[in-house]
Amino acid sequence: MPHAPQHADVAGAELDTALRGGPFHVALRAAIAARGLPLQRVQHHLARHGVHVGVTSLSYWQQGARRPQRPESLRAVRALEEILRLPEESLIRLLAETGERRPGRPAAGRSYRSLVEASDALRDLLAELGVPLDGGLQTLGHHERVRIGPRRELAGREAQHIVRAHRDGVDRFVAVHHGDPGCVPERMAVRALENCRTGRVLRHHPTGLLVAELLFDTRLRAGESFLFRYGVEDGTAGVSREYVRAFDPAGGQYALQVRFDADALPVRCHRFTQNSPAAPRGGRQELPVSERHRSVHLVEPRVRSGIVGIGWDWE
Repeated sequence: MPHAPQHADVAGAELDTALRGGPFHVALRAAIAARGLPLQRVQHHLARHGVHVGVTSLSYWQQGARRPQRPESLRAVRALEEILRLPEESLIRLLAETGERRPGRPAAGRSYRSLVEASDALRDLLAELGVPLDGGLQTLGHHERVRIGPRRELAGREAQHIVRAHRDGVDRFVAVHHGDPGCVPERMAVRALENCRTGRVLRHHPTGLLVAELLFDTRLRAGESFLFRYGVEDGTAGVSREYVRAFDPAGGQYALQVRFDADALPVRCHRFTQNSPAAPRGGRQELPVSERHRSVHLVEPRVRSGIVGIGWDWE
C-alpha cells in the first residue's frame, strides 16, 4: 500500500517551529503553506472579514520585504490568525517583538494587540465627540512633563501646546491620555491649567483611554497661533516602565521630561524611537538620571511620523 504524502506533516512542523521562534514573515509564509491557500484566496477571506489588503502586500509580508504597520494592516494580521487557524496573538506577538527585551525582564511596552484595540477605540471616541483628532490645528511645539510616583506608577502629566489653526473657526483641542495597563480611566481627572477649560470627557475602560475636549473661549482664524496647558491626574495603574508619544502627521518641536519620586529612582533610563508600533525600536540612547533633579528628558527639534519615548528599568 502506498504511503500517504507527508507534506502536511512537514508543513505543520515547520509552522510550529516558526510560530515559536519567528520571525513574522517566516511564520506567515509557513502558515499560508500549511493551509494550502493561494494568496488570492487569502485576500478573499480577508475581504469577508471586512479587511482589504492587496495580493502584492501579502506577498511582500511573507517575503519580509515589508512589515504590516498601518491600522488597516494590523487588523489584517489579527484576521489572518483566525483565517489561518493560528493561536490568538501568535502573529501579533512575532510582529511586535523588538529585540529590546532582556532575559528575565518583563516586556516594557503594551502588547501589539492592545495598541490596535486602543486605535479602534480612539476612532470611536472621536466619532462620538464629532471632531477629527487634529481639529484643524497644526502643532508648533509640544512639551510634556510626566511624573512617576512613589509606587513607581504613572502619577500624572502636564502638557503645553503651541498650535496654529489651518482653518477658520477652531475653538477646541482634543487631548488623548492612554494610561498604563491596569489603569482605571474613571478615576482619572483632567485639569485645564492655562488658556483653556475642560469640555466633554470620554473614557474607554478596556483600553485605558481618556479623551477630553479643551475649549479655548475664542475662535481662531486660519494662520492664528494659540498656547494652552492642561494636565491629567492618573496614578491608577501599577508599575510604569515607559512613556511613549505617537505622532501622525509630523509636527513641530517635542520635549518630554520624566521626573521620578525620590523614593522610586530607576537604575537606568533610555530614549527610543519607532517608525510604527509594528516596527523594531531604534535610536536607543542612554539617559543618565540625576539624583538631585531625579529626571531625564529628550528633545526632538522637529518630530517625524512615528513614535518617540523614554523607557526605564527598576531594580
